[in-house]
Amino acid sequence: MLSQLESDCIKANAQSCGECIQVAEKCGWCTDADFLKQGESKSARCDELKSLITKGCSKAKIENPRGSISIDKDKPVTNRKKDVAEKLKPDQITQIQPQKLSLNLRSGEAQTFKLKFKRAEDYPIDLYYLMDLSFSMKDDLENVKNLGTDLMREMQEITSDFRIGFGSFVEKTVMPYISTTPARLLNPCTSNENCTSPFSYKNVLRLTENGQKFNSLVSKQQISGNLDSPEGGFDAIMQVAVCGDAIGWRNVTRLLVFSTDAGFHFAGDGKLGGIVLPNDGKCHLENNMYTMSHYYDYPSIAHLVQKLSDNNIQTIFAVTEEFQPVYKELKNLIPKSAVGTLSSNSSNVIKLIIDSYNSLSSEVILENNKVPDGVSIKYKSICKNGVVGTGENGRKCSNISIGDEVSFDITIESQKCPSKGKSETIRIKPLGFNEDVEIVLNFICECECSKGGEPLSKICHNGNGTFECGACRCNDGRIGRLCECSTDEVRTDDLDGNCRKDNGTDICSNNGDCVCGTCECKKRENPEERYSGKFCECDNFNCDRSNNKLCGGHGRCECRVCICDANYTGSACDCSLDTSTCLAANKQICNGRGTCECGVCKCTNPKFQGPTCEICPTCPGVCAEHKECVQCRAFETGEKKDTCQRDCTYFNLIRVKDRDKLPQPADQSYPLSHCKERDANDCWFYYTYAVRNDTMREVYVVETLECPAGPDIIPIVAGVVAGIVLIGLALLLIWKLLMIIHDRREFAKFEKEKMNAKWDTGENPIYKSAVTTVVNPKYEGK
Repeated sequence: MLSQLESDCIKANAQSCGECIQVAEKCGWCTDADFLKQGESKSARCDELKSLITKGCSKAKIENPRGSISIDKDKPVTNRKKDVAEKLKPDQITQIQPQKLSLNLRSGEAQTFKLKFKRAEDYPIDLYYLMDLSFSMKDDLENVKNLGTDLMREMQEITSDFRIGFGSFVEKTVMPYISTTPARLLNPCTSNENCTSPFSYKNVLRLTENGQKFNSLVSKQQISGNLDSPEGGFDAIMQVAVCGDAIGWRNVTRLLVFSTDAGFHFAGDGKLGGIVLPNDGKCHLENNMYTMSHYYDYPSIAHLVQKLSDNNIQTIFAVTEEFQPVYKELKNLIPKSAVGTLSSNSSNVIKLIIDSYNSLSSEVILENNKVPDGVSIKYKSICKNGVVGTGENGRKCSNISIGDEVSFDITIESQKCPSKGKSETIRIKPLGFNEDVEIVLNFICECECSKGGEPLSKICHNGNGTFECGACRCNDGRIGRLCECSTDEVRTDDLDGNCRKDNGTDICSNNGDCVCGTCECKKRENPEERYSGKFCECDNFNCDRSNNKLCGGHGRCECRVCICDANYTGSACDCSLDTSTCLAANKQICNGRGTCECGVCKCTNPKFQGPTCEICPTCPGVCAEHKECVQCRAFETGEKKDTCQRDCTYFNLIRVKDRDKLPQPADQSYPLSHCKERDANDCWFYYTYAVRNDTMREVYVVETLECPAGPDIIPIVAGVVAGIVLIGLALLLIWKLLMIIHDRREFAKFEKEKMNAKWDTGENPIYKSAVTTVVNPKYEGK
C-alpha cells in the first residue's frame, strides 16, 4: 500500500505541474502529452514516481525538481592565540562558519547543512556595570569605587581588549516611588545623610579602556533613595540595551552586570504613578540621563528579552542572597543570563563577574529570527567529546572552552510555497554574539517545463489556457481537460448524454461525474484503487482474487480483468507455470507418477499422494517388498521358492553369521534399510537392503533363523492340576474358619441371655393365689 505521503499525490487533484510538486516530495508530473488514457483527468499526471513509470511514463518525461544548497560566504573560523603579537579588530575575527547560504526548497523536502562554531582566543569584551544607588547600597558603592583597575587586571587573563563602563539607577521620579516634597527631591535620605537627588537612570561612564577613569568617576557618585522596596532597574536595562551610541557598545562580547539588593518593577506597575503608556523600547537619554521615566511605563520581561537578544547583550545579575530565588526565575526567562550571589557590601563582585562570564561563555545557544509561514527548522548539536543533542537540546552546547570547536546540523524544510513565491531571508546566530548566518530561502514553486509554456494555445480549446508540461493550464473561469468548459455553464441533458454508456441511464457508470460532457471518475479512499475508462466503467480492484489477494498477488487488474505476470495464468493469476515445485528428489516431475498443474502435482495413480507423489500408504515397505526374494535366495523357502531364479536375481546376496555383522547406517554413505521378517514357521530372519551407486542393490542376510522353542507340556499340566487342588483346599479352609467363628458368636450370645434371667426357679411364675386381703385405711389398730 502506498504511504500517506504518496497517496497525497493522488488525492491533491493537482491541475498543473506547479501544484503537483508542492503536494509532497515524492510527487512527480508526467509531461508526456499522450500519457492520459480516455476518461482520465489531468490530475492523473501527478503521482508517485514509481506509479507514473508503471503506468507508462518514461523517466525523461517526469518533472521532479529537487532542492539544493549553495554556500555563498564561507570564511573559516579564526585560529590564533592571545599572546601572539598580531592584533585583530573585532570585525576580523570569525567564530561561526559559514556566513551566508542559499537554499532552494521544494515542499516536503528537507535540506540540511553543517554550521561550525569556535570560541575565538583573546576575543574583545565590553562590560557595563549598572548599579542600584538606592540608600541600601551605600556600603556597596565604596567597594565598587576601585572596581575599574581591579577588574581590568583580572580580565587581562581572559582578553587583552577589555573595556568597562558604569551606570546607575534608582527609581521613577514620581509618587509613590519617591517623595516629591521639595526637601526630599533635594535630599531623599533621612537624618544627616547627604544624598543626591533621585533619578531613574544615569549613564555615568561610557565604555572605556581607562580603568583609572572608571575609578575616578565612580568615586564621585553619591547614594540616593526612594520610598518603595522594588527599584526601577528595568528602565535602566532597557536604556543600556538600546542606547548603543551613548553606551559605546562595539560588535564584540557585551556583558551587562546588574547589581542590586532589591526586587524590580515591571510592566503594569506604572499605574501606581498614573503612567499607563507602554514602554516604546527606544533611547531617551539627554545629557546621559533617562528623561522619559515619568512618561513611559516599565518594560515587560518579554520586551527586555527581545531587546537584549537583538543587541547581543549577556546579562549578569549580581544580587544579594535574599533575592536569589526571584532573579533565578528571571534568569530562566532571559536567555544567556547568569545569577551570582553578591555579598552584602559587594566585596566579591570581581569573582562574581569572572565566574559568571566563564559560565556564560562556556555555552553556545543558537536562535533564529521569525521564519516564514510553512517553514520549519530543526537543530542537531555535535558538542564536545561527541555528545549529540536533538530537539531543544540540539540548539546548544555546554562546557565549551576557549578554542573549542563544535558543530550543528541544521535542517530546514518548507511545507508550502509563499503566496507570491518570493525569496525569504532568515538569520541564525549564537545568543550573546554579534555574528550570524544569513540564509536566503528560494522556493521551488513551478516546474522547469512551465517556462516553455504556450499561452493562449489552440490546443486548449481555442486559446482558453496555456499549454505547458504536456497539459493545459486553464485560464480563470475555465475548466476541463482542454479548458473546454466555462465554470458559468450549467450542465445540460445534452452534455450528460455524452457520459452515458450505450445510451443507458447511468451517468459515468455511477462511478464519476459528468463535467463538460466528459466523465471525471471518482477517487477512492484507497489511492491504489482507481476508476478509469471513457465512462468510468473500468476499475483496478474488482478482479478475481486468490488467497485474499487481488489477482493472487501475481498480476495487475485492468478493467476488471487480471493481466498475469510471466509464469502465471488463470483468471486470478493463481496458476503457476513454474514446475520447480513439482520436482522430486530424483529430479523427476512428480516422481513420474503424475502431472504438474499450477505448480502442484496431480498424481495419475490414486495410490500415490504427497507434494511430488512420493507417498503410498497402501504400498508395501522396502522390507515387505523384498521379503519373498530374500527368503527364497537365503533359505529356499517362501512363496517364490519355485520362481526364485526368475524373479529374485536383481540383488547381490551376502550372508553373515549373526546380526552384529550386518552393516550399520552410520558406516555407509548410501541409504540402508534394516529389516526383520517372519516366515511361515514363525521363525524370524534379519537382513539389510541398500542401493549403492544408484544401481547396485545389496542384501546382507543373517544365515541362521531365530525360531521360537516349543512349549514343555508336562510342567504345564502339573502346574494346572496343582493349582486347582490348592485353590480347592484354600476355599475349604476359609469356609471351615468362617463356620467356627459363627458358632462361637451364637454360643456367647446364649450364655449372656441366661445370666440376665430374674425369676425364682422354685415357684411357678404363672400361679395366682385365691385369697384376697383387704385393709381398712381408717383402722388404726386400737
